[in-house]
Amino acid sequence: MNAPHDPQPSTTAFAALLTAEGTALLDAVRDVEPAAELAVATRLRRDHPADLVSAALAQARLRQRAVAKFGAGDAARMFFTPNGVEQSTRTSVATYRAERFKELGVRRIADLCGGIGGDALALARAGIEVLAVDRDPLTCAVARANAAALGLEDLIEVREADVTEVDTTGYDAVFVDPARRGGRGRIFDPEAYSPPLSWAVAAARKAPRAALKIAPGIPHEAVPEEAEAEWISDGGDVKEAVLWFGTDAPGSHRATLLPSRATLCAGRATMLPDPDVRPVGRYLYEPDGAVIRAHLVAEVAARVEGGLVDETIAYVTSDVVRTTPYASAYEITDQLPFNVKKLKALLREREVGVLTVKKRGSAVEPEELRRKVKPRGPGSATVFLTRVAGAPTMLVGHPAP
Repeated sequence: MNAPHDPQPSTTAFAALLTAEGTALLDAVRDVEPAAELAVATRLRRDHPADLVSAALAQARLRQRAVAKFGAGDAARMFFTPNGVEQSTRTSVATYRAERFKELGVRRIADLCGGIGGDALALARAGIEVLAVDRDPLTCAVARANAAALGLEDLIEVREADVTEVDTTGYDAVFVDPARRGGRGRIFDPEAYSPPLSWAVAAARKAPRAALKIAPGIPHEAVPEEAEAEWISDGGDVKEAVLWFGTDAPGSHRATLLPSRATLCAGRATMLPDPDVRPVGRYLYEPDGAVIRAHLVAEVAARVEGGLVDETIAYVTSDVVRTTPYASAYEITDQLPFNVKKLKALLREREVGVLTVKKRGSAVEPEELRRKVKPRGPGSATVFLTRVAGAPTMLVGHPAP
């Protein structure tokens, strides 16, 4: 939901930001800290319309928030809405997807539900002509301004329209990013997306190539049989899932890790069965979240000659250390039944002051445990709160060399 101090601006207020006066104000408030906003606003309102000053300050806040997704250089030149910052694709992910489209031979694409243009900008930078469609007038105005601000207006046409009424005939591909947030927050039912997933799939099937952006938690049974389902993480955090149509790997599951672009893929018919459960060995592997979402933990286990610590937990254990981009390896020094007092005593004996707490299959919150054990000392350790063969367990170790 939008923060109270970041209301959605009107098209008139946004248009004023594109004037010479608005541009000058944006430059003047670029680095204003939140604590200084009131004083700055009071001073600027002596010479400028109050609404324009408020719009410029709000835009400056949005640009500061957008740095995490778009980088400092682009964020300082682009324009945003509160919804746009919240829902836009991170540039690293949009760039990766645009390059996949380019590798598939796409030269012209219809970007349906284009928003403020995050994906369209990445596609244009890859040399692809883009029709960006959105039904909201303000969002379209912002997308046009962004294309112009980054010098990509020759490659991006922004059209205000209902995406369900747009003829995509003649385009090499379509990209659909349905709205997955409503008035009450995040939407989990794919048929409650706007437009619904079923409509997006039908649109994808009509195009030579297509990609549909979906929530990472989509049930696997909702994935069409002919689609390649890809889960993407960036810096270890799962960002999104994409259903690809028209690739050379239909019916497969793929996990892609950014920024390395390591990718693990297996067909539905060739995916390995769940690994056996085995006693905790010398090493514990924590698969990347994209690997887990793609149900490719078995493929990682095979690479490290490992098995599961529990049939319901995505931790892999092995007696050998193998370098893999798809999982982080830890050397386990201690295995304890869940007991806070025993853990506290162990950490005190080892003089552990820097404690990393990870959990999977445990209701205990890491911060709560950290408060109870009160780590002190020069040493460091990682504790995994999990289940081993069904029993609540603590595994203590450190990143494998």
